[in-house]
Amino acid sequence: MNPTPSITDTVMNMVSQSIQVLTKPSVETFEQYENKGTLREAVIYVLVAAVITGLFSLSGGVGAFLNGIIGTIVGFLVFTYLVHYVGKSQGGTGTLDNVAYTFALFWAPINVLIAVVSLILIISIIGIFLVPLLVVAALVINVYFAYLAVQSSMNLRESGKIWITLAVAFVGTLLASMLIAAILR
Repeated sequence: MNPTPSITDTVMNMVSQSIQVLTKPSVETFEQYENKGTLREAVIYVLVAAVITGLFSLSGGVGAFLNGIIGTIVGFLVFTYLVHYVGKSQGGTGTLDNVAYTFALFWAPINVLIAVVSLILIISIIGIFLVPLLVVAALVINVYFAYLAVQSSMNLRESGKIWITLAVAFVGTLLASMLIAAILR
């Protein structure tokens, strides 16, 4: 019986896998790792990323920090559940573990990187004007990796089915985020 890896081991393994996914983006690269972990490991990785990004925004107070972490985890779970559910309805064959793990591999490090770059831009007076451009770039990058991740984790290859899956997951997550924001006010 294999012991459950420590949180540190889990995160370090996922960082290594994320580097591969981010530097060699392809369906094939995602497929190398989609069966290496579960929803549990994905949530741990996303939680670590949420805490790191939250530390960069502690100026908003502890409440904002905790709300950010809760919103991040719930948003990630809603998104991955919807990708899995809608992907299945589109003929996909992946598991929830495949989807969550695959998405965590790119989502967590990209969000940490965006938080670091945002902080640097906000500190500089001229950089503040570049933050909207950074937001657009982050969206484009996340959509690109999400498209590859759906192909891999749900075994979908038809572009229309991939876009339907991502669009429904995005809208559902947006609605859930708005509900969470209203509750946490």
